[in-house]
Amino acid sequence: MIFQERTYSVLIVSASEKLDTQLRALLPGSEYYPVQSAGSVGEARRMLLGGNYDLVLIHTPLKDDFGTQLAIDVCLDSAAGALLFVKAELYDGVNARVMEYGVMTLSMPSSSAVVRQSLRMLCAQRERLRRMEQKQQSVEDKIEEIRLVNRAKWLLIECLHMTEADAQRYIEKQSMDQRITKRRAAENIIKTYS
Repeated sequence: MIFQERTYSVLIVSASEKLDTQLRALLPGSEYYPVQSAGSVGEARRMLLGGNYDLVLIHTPLKDDFGTQLAIDVCLDSAAGALLFVKAELYDGVNARVMEYGVMTLSMPSSSAVVRQSLRMLCAQRERLRRMEQKQQSVEDKIEEIRLVNRAKWLLIECLHMTEADAQRYIEKQSMDQRITKRRAAENIIKTYS
C-alpha cells in the first residue's frame, strides 16, 4: 500500500447493518478516518450539521426517505463527495436525476473492486474540490487585502493630505521597514487614523 498523507472522513448512511459492515471492511483506517454511521436521512442531516465529511456514502432506500435528496444536498451544500448505492433496476432513473449535481451512483449489488474504484474516484473528486477551495480562499484574501489597503490609503489622504501615490508608497514603505505584509501595515494605519 502506498503511504497516504491525507485521510478522508466518511459518513455511511444506511438502514442495513450488513451493508454498513461490508463498507467499513473496504475503508481501511489508514485511508479513511473517522468513519461514522447514520441509519436515516434525519440522523445523517444532524451529523452533517455537526461535522465536516469528505465522503458521504448513502445506501438507498433509507427508513425515512429514499436518499437521493440527501445526496443532492450534500453536493450542493458542502465540498463532500456523495456516492449513492441503488438497486440495479433503479440505477438509470436515479443516476439521471442526481448526476447533474455531482452525485456518483453505483448499482447494487457491486463487487468490492468496483466499490473501491468508486471510492478512489470520489477521493479524486474531493481533492479537486479542495484545490478549488484553496484557490478561492486565496482570491478572497487578496480582495480583502486590496480593500484594506484602499481604506488605509483614503485615511492617509484624508488625515495627512497625501496624494494617492504618496499614500500607496507610504503603505509599501511601512510594510518593508517593519517587515510586515501590506495588509498588516494597512490594518495598523486604519487603527491609528480611524
